[in-house]
Amino acid sequence: QVQLVESGGGSVQAGGSLKLSCAASGYASSKCRMGWYRQAPGKERDLVSDISSDGTIWYADSVKGRFTISQDSGKNTLYLQMNSLKSEDTAVYYCAACRDPIYLYGNRYWGQGTQVTVSS
Repeated sequence: QVQLVESGGGSVQAGGSLKLSCAASGYASSKCRMGWYRQAPGKERDLVSDISSDGTIWYADSVKGRFTISQDSGKNTLYLQMNSLKSEDTAVYYCAACRDPIYLYGNRYWGQGTQVTVSS
């Protein structure tokens, strides 16, 4: 059974930091691209950052220089360090794995989401 379990969300004031974690199990995580998406109320689910199986990293322009994606050595846990948070970062953050356009929002596996709220 595939599981992506996120943790680390919460409420923080603008300028603060949070670190999200995503524990993956039940599939060959080392062979899949993994990433973080976010969805604010009434908006689309957007890719924030992802990391490919060869370690190539991508960031959305809105988070470059503030967020850092990483994985543990076994590629079973994905992290997102979020610094200098802004109110516009407020959203539900989702961990995703195994990008494939045939699936909803382009990934085969999804976590349940974790709320991040940034107050100004």
